[in-house]
Amino acid sequence: MAVIALKEEASEELGKFTSRIHWVSLGELSKAIELMHQEGVTRAVMAGQVKHNKIFSSIRPDRKLAKLLFLLPRKNTDALIGAVARVLGDEGIELVDSTLFLKPLVPEAGVLTRRAPDEREKVDIAYGFSVARNIASMDIGQTVVISDRACVAVEAMEGTDETVARASRIAGGKPLVVVKASKPGQDMRFDVPVIGLPSIEQMSSAGVTALAVDAGRTLLFDRAKLIALADEKGIAIQAFSPSFPLGAEPKATNKGMNRG
Repeated sequence: MAVIALKEEASEELGKFTSRIHWVSLGELSKAIELMHQEGVTRAVMAGQVKHNKIFSSIRPDRKLAKLLFLLPRKNTDALIGAVARVLGDEGIELVDSTLFLKPLVPEAGVLTRRAPDEREKVDIAYGFSVARNIASMDIGQTVVISDRACVAVEAMEGTDETVARASRIAGGKPLVVVKASKPGQDMRFDVPVIGLPSIEQMSSAGVTALAVDAGRTLLFDRAKLIALADEKGIAIQAFSPSFPLGAEPKATNKGMNRG
């Protein structure tokens, strides 16, 4: 396996795991493609995160990327990374499902923690999905924070943790519920919803009592540790089918439990 690492995002520790690693700047699309050709790459997988606000950073794109950006009708995630995927395809490099090697980290439908969401949380989850799926369909963000059937915060480019922190400041100590939804027809090659240990810590500090995610379309990094931490913090986590109807009240059931 060859690794193309982004200087602005990737950890230097990647070099410990492979000798075939090449470092490029976020704007060096042509160099990245040239390196993949040198390595004989025909299939590629995206791993990790590039923060959306990097679109507006001082990083200078090379000619290929600049042309791609100029031709984009809008600069949201689907448009940008989808265009990069097409460029790779034109170069004979297939971009594959980003969860291809991470299936154990993708939960099936069911309650993941010891505690299921209670009645208050179930109502907020149902409302939260109705909001989250709408903003996800517009490729604005994937996370909403709800309190007492009111939307406290909506994610844009800042990411889940900052959205939760902002909600905490607004709510003033009221209990919160976080809902993270995938996009309709989620392209599993990129921008798959992710929850990690730092997010659970942030939620605990913010007064979040429940987290709802889409089953089969969400990555739970360090899954066993994440669920154990949520149990320790008293945060209920449940994964719902992406077809879960908008506005419906989820049932408190452990059927389909998948505890990782």
